Amino acid sequence: MTAAAPAPLVPTAPVSWRFILPYTLATLAMWMAFNAPGQVLIGQQLITLDEANKEANLALILGVGALISLLANPIFGALSDRARGTLGRRRPYLIGGAVAATAGLLLLGVGGSVPVLVAGWGLTQLALNAYQAALTAVIPDRVPPSQRATVSGLAGLSQVLGTILGVGLTGALPVMLAKYALLGALLLLAMLGFVLTSRDPQAPATPPAPLSLAGFLSPLRHRDFALAWLTRGLVTLGYALGTTYLLYFLRDRVGLKDPAAGVFQANLAAGGALLLTVMLGGILSDRLGRRKVFVIGSTVVIATGLLTLALLPTWPGTLAAAALMGAGFGVYLAVDVALITEVLPSAHDSARDLGVINVALTLPQTFAPALCALFVTSLGGYTPLFLAAAVITLISAALVQGIRGVK
Repeated sequence: MTAAAPAPLVPTAPVSWRFILPYTLATLAMWMAFNAPGQVLIGQQLITLDEANKEANLALILGVGALISLLANPIFGALSDRARGTLGRRRPYLIGGAVAATAGLLLLGVGGSVPVLVAGWGLTQLALNAYQAALTAVIPDRVPPSQRATVSGLAGLSQVLGTILGVGLTGALPVMLAKYALLGALLLLAMLGFVLTSRDPQAPATPPAPLSLAGFLSPLRHRDFALAWLTRGLVTLGYALGTTYLLYFLRDRVGLKDPAAGVFQANLAAGGALLLTVMLGGILSDRLGRRKVFVIGSTVVIATGLLTLALLPTWPGTLAAAALMGAGFGVYLAVDVALITEVLPSAHDSARDLGVINVALTLPQTFAPALCALFVTSLGGYTPLFLAAAVITLISAALVQGIRGVK
């Protein structure tokens, strides 16, 4: 990122592929580092370490990581908004986050016990949330409203492709440390590709207010922002309940002999469906100038996928559910991010406010693993779990109607 003149609070100049491609790759590498360990690698390590207690241990590790994310994302976002050094507002957190996340990934790679895995995942989550807070804020910094759903669609595509590529590439390596080292190396390369080719707009002349707890909570006083926060949280919770224990669902309920390969193939199905919808949804939303109808429709499709998992707990049913969830999630990720950027209360505090939004992504993941374990071990198993996930997701669709400031 090179120095630049102060940018308008709402950018108007369109961005080209010279910005979009490095941004998408930086986002892709981030999601590889987030999703491959959380969906497969840590679960595989726990089967080797303590198979009898794998569900409880996975809930502990993922829950600690999500709790760290809950606090880290808005804090790093607010710090990024207030940065006034020569490196700019976003670049220090992109560089520092990528370097520290690589260290956390390497610690996971050598993890020979549950406490080491907790420490490694905690560090990884802390660092990746610093990186994510800065990277997400680049959209309101640089992208005009007329392109936000399109750019957000590519970022959303990266989330699913990050899982596919992360699981697929690490699955080709025989040594666990090498799997994590690959994720760290790709993250560093993608970060460098972005910060060396994209400018970091100078901060607004008027600095944000000093950090305070009231400041972090203040965005939620705005009705539209609060509803956007709540609906994002409910969709995230529903999706997390449907996917967190997918590895164990395929192994213990469906009966696959290679559940890791099953997770990979399910993500391929989701990614293929997402490819068909993510850009189409984003482009149509931008051209029509409408957000809510796309968010509501995509949420209903996600809920249909979760119902499919509940009612057809078979391998074909899993693939069908994955395709439905991918198709819905593609449109949702593209358009919901654009909707959120249009209800931000303050352009001066965009990274902080987006960090608060990201709490809606991390808060459900704090307790989703424990809820999954509770359903699987004590509340009837996977069918009630997936039914609850579908109901929660449909509630989100109903609440989107209440957002007034966006069509």
